[in-house]
Amino acid sequence: MEILAGIFALLFVIGIVVVILVAIVGVQAYNSLARLRRRYQNAYAQIDVQLKRRHDLIPNLVETVKGYMAHERGTLEAVIAARNAAVTATNQAAANPGDPQAMQQLGQAEAALTGTLGRLFALSEAYPDLKADKSMDQLMEELRSTENKIAFARQAFNDAVTVYNTKRDVFPSNLVASSFNFQEAQLLEESSPEVKEVPNVSF
Repeated sequence: MEILAGIFALLFVIGIVVVILVAIVGVQAYNSLARLRRRYQNAYAQIDVQLKRRHDLIPNLVETVKGYMAHERGTLEAVIAARNAAVTATNQAAANPGDPQAMQQLGQAEAALTGTLGRLFALSEAYPDLKADKSMDQLMEELRSTENKIAFARQAFNDAVTVYNTKRDVFPSNLVASSFNFQEAQLLEESSPEVKEVPNVSF
């Protein structure tokens, strides 16, 4: 009888130890996922800052160009419409970085904006006075710098998302992720082949 009681006591102690170990592993996995999620959210905040800078430059660019290209009204309106759509998509993505739908819409909106800017720059080549305008040259330099910063920030965000998603998929973190609603995060990618490079803004 004493042997049986000793076995039950040993099993009880082993059970307690196992529960404690499982709890420790679970807490560590949860904390790791939470830290990685915060890291990619912070990385997106850097993209957000640069996208807003880009969006703020575009009205000034259009105003400068308008004086020289007044009859290119359709192109100028298309740039402003694309810029407004990109602002909306950026705000939605900022509310939930990594969300698949928000990231896809942001990628499409920024691709459309890049496309319309590319058409504007192509048309502006036919205007020598515009090419010589100092404020236009300054805007181009600021836009070029911003585009480069966006590219670097996008890479940092995508790297952080990849680390998070990998951690989320491996055992035992996958059990914690499914139990505590750690959703898979979406990379921010360009939506079409023509926007794989920064638009040419040089004169």
